Amino acid sequence: MKGFSLAETVIVVAILAVVGGALSSMIVFFYRSNAYLLEATSALDSANRGLDSAYSNTREASYSEDGAYPIAAAGTSTITFYSDVDKDGPVEKVRLYLVGTTFYRGVTNAAGNPPSYAGQPETTFTISAWVKNATNTPIFRYYDAGGTELTGTIDTASVRSIRTRLDVDVNPLRAPNVVTLERTATLRNLRY
Repeated sequence: MKGFSLAETVIVVAILAVVGGALSSMIVFFYRSNAYLLEATSALDSANRGLDSAYSNTREASYSEDGAYPIAAAGTSTITFYSDVDKDGPVEKVRLYLVGTTFYRGVTNAAGNPPSYAGQPETTFTISAWVKNATNTPIFRYYDAGGTELTGTIDTASVRSIRTRLDVDVNPLRAPNVVTLERTATLRNLRY
């Protein structure tokens, strides 16, 4: 009967241990070397998907359940509008806003008869936690039907398209530098 001798078994185990140790060291080195890149890629992907979702809702802005105009408020770092975000029929109140370096989307459902958003809880979602827009770089810019930028106090009835710019930087002390995410939405229900 043939088999492995004790010496052969010890040699095979030693070789496997060396190969396993080398492989695990390479994997640890890869993750240590690329941890920031992996983190930044994940953060940017998350911000990109969140912004896409928010802008899909913005394009579909419509009159609220209580009859309010589709855009309730417009500022340089916040916008409030009405849209059926969950495609269930009733129109929700949506607020996109920045607090510190975190960009959020808040959604409020109307309740009661007649429907009202007042006093209803807002469900908040984080779009990006690493927004680094400079103080002179607005997140939201508004344009009228002719494409002229609206400045100063925004007349919400004149808004026909909205441009958003998020400067995202996971770690300001490391490269790559700031990545800019931009979206433009034409309000489909307010074309005229």
